[in-house]
Amino acid sequence: MNTKLIYLSGIFGVLLFVSTTIIATFLNEDYNSFSQLISELTATGVPNGKLLRWIGIIPSGILISVFSFASISKFPKSNLLKAGFFGFGIFYGISTIIVGVFPCDEGCSTDLTNISISQVIHSLSGLLTYIFVPLSLLLIGLGFLKLKDFKRFGILTLGCALLSLFFVFLFFNTLDSNISGITQRITEGLFLFWIVKCSIKVKNSSI
Repeated sequence: MNTKLIYLSGIFGVLLFVSTTIIATFLNEDYNSFSQLISELTATGVPNGKLLRWIGIIPSGILISVFSFASISKFPKSNLLKAGFFGFGIFYGISTIIVGVFPCDEGCSTDLTNISISQVIHSLSGLLTYIFVPLSLLLIGLGFLKLKDFKRFGILTLGCALLSLFFVFLFFNTLDSNISGITQRITEGLFLFWIVKCSIKVKNSSI
């Protein structure tokens, strides 16, 4: 795949996700970004939620998936990189598509005894994302550390991985608190920041 297209898929995937979240926040006047989850912005029954999922969240997931899978060919061969990029593409890119297709119920209740099938799929996909995306970044970081010309990027990737592991742990332990929204946003922000940095790396360093 063309290097420029891979770069653009990563950048526009991030821009779509961020802009959709910002627009949805402004459209929901009573929404609190510090205490409420991102998924609540486009949950079932939320005005404009379905539209924002299909024109923002789902296309973002598609672009991030394309970026992740296509980027593998733009770096030296490494089993660690291959496993990490595939993991990132599956558990962040495809998972973003899944949570867009299967939204949580309005309010995104954490009471698992009284939720729809859509939210079960949504919640399971989200759980897998927060477990496996940091681990995928760890693999990618270790893979880059073994490559002479990519050690600095490997350190940056490992930093994102370790920070995201910390904030995932914090997020899981604050799900029912008034800071769950901000801990989730920091976690997502680390993933998106890495995509931008990696997109630039693809553009400047592809083989």
